[in-house]
Amino acid sequence: MPRSQRNDNFIDKSFTVMADLILKVLPTNRRAKEAFAYYRDGMSAQADGEYAEALENYEEALTLEDDPNDKAFILYNMALVFASNGDHAKALDFYGQALDLNSKMPQALNNMAVIHHHLGSIAEESGDADEADRCFDQAADFWGKAIRLAPNNYIEAQNWLKTSGRGSVDVYF
Repeated sequence: MPRSQRNDNFIDKSFTVMADLILKVLPTNRRAKEAFAYYRDGMSAQADGEYAEALENYEEALTLEDDPNDKAFILYNMALVFASNGDHAKALDFYGQALDLNSKMPQALNNMAVIHHHLGSIAEESGDADEADRCFDQAADFWGKAIRLAPNNYIEAQNWLKTSGRGSVDVYF
C-alpha cells in the first residue's frame, strides 16, 4: 500500500488529498504524475524518519522525472537524508548533483557549508589545523555563494564569515 494511503495524521492526510486533487487536474503526463507521487511519498517517509523508504521513493521519482529542476529537488532531499544519517560524503555528492541541475539553490549551498564547517570543527578538535582550515575555507566559499543568492538569509553564517575573517565585504547587503 502506498504511503499516501497509510498516513494517520490529519495534516498528512490533508496534504495527500490536496496533492492528489492537484495531480488529477494538472495538465501533465502520467509519468510526471507518477514521479510526483513517489516524491510525495518520499517526503512523507522522510518526515516520519523512515529514511530507507524515503530513499527508495526518491530513487523511483528520479527514474521517472524528466524536469531538471524537479530532479534537483529530489536530489536535494536525498542529500538531506544522507546528512541526517551522518553520511557527509554522500550528502555533499547529492547536493552537488542538485546544484549541477539547478545552480539557484541557496539551501543546498548552505547545507554544504554546514557540513564543511562541522568537519572543520571535528578536525580542529582533533588538532589537525590544516584540515580544519581547509574545511572552514570550503564552508566560507559555499556560504558566500548562498548569501549572494539569498542575501537576507543565513545571518549566522554572515556573522561567522565576518568574525572568522573568511568573508569579503562585498558579500553582505
